[in-house]
Amino acid sequence: MAKILIIEDDPKIARLLQNHLEKYGYEAVIAEQFDAIVDLFKKVQPELVLLDINLPSFDGYYWCRQIRKISTCPILFISARSGEMDQVMALENGGDDFITKPFHYEVVMAKIRSSLRRAYGEYAPKGKERIVKLEGLILYVERMEIAKGEVVASLTKKEAILLEMLMKRSPHVASREAILEKLWDDQTFVDENTLNVNVTRIRKKLQELGIYNAIETVRGAGYRLIPNWERST
Repeated sequence: MAKILIIEDDPKIARLLQNHLEKYGYEAVIAEQFDAIVDLFKKVQPELVLLDINLPSFDGYYWCRQIRKISTCPILFISARSGEMDQVMALENGGDDFITKPFHYEVVMAKIRSSLRRAYGEYAPKGKERIVKLEGLILYVERMEIAKGEVVASLTKKEAILLEMLMKRSPHVASREAILEKLWDDQTFVDENTLNVNVTRIRKKLQELGIYNAIETVRGAGYRLIPNWERST
């Protein structure tokens, strides 16, 4: 089973997470020191990281950025912070998902299983690299990059998958249900705001390429990508 690194400074929560993970056959390693997380990550080589935001020395956002320099493994934030901006920051700094404390351990397990399947299991990308093109916009799905001309923006894994759906469906609507099923195979534990946060992040990434107002929210249906960037100023 997968090896999971728990970076949580509350010993009680860390131990409970470890016990629950081990009950399901995972190998769980708890960080004891919080000033050399990257060194610990390199030593443990985990398949997934559970990462708190409020940590001694540096916060979880910082350590997520450092881990992202050397690994694309799933990183799930666990935090008592519940605001939309906290979720935006988690995704912006390289996180794959956000779990709010207090949490149900079965929710944590479901999100872990889903993330591992998408990173390494039956849903993981296989074979030839997927490249999606639309009106001069080029998405490199496995590289998690979007490019227009010589400008390139980095994406998280979920952002890349979501943008792939929008580009392939364009100019038609990608339904919320289809997107949720694609990004999170167990929708039961998906927070209502999580999809909105991911869409917001993609809009910001497109703005880095000089593309504005291209993703339309279709109330009660989903989202639509309108290829209007050749006319954007």
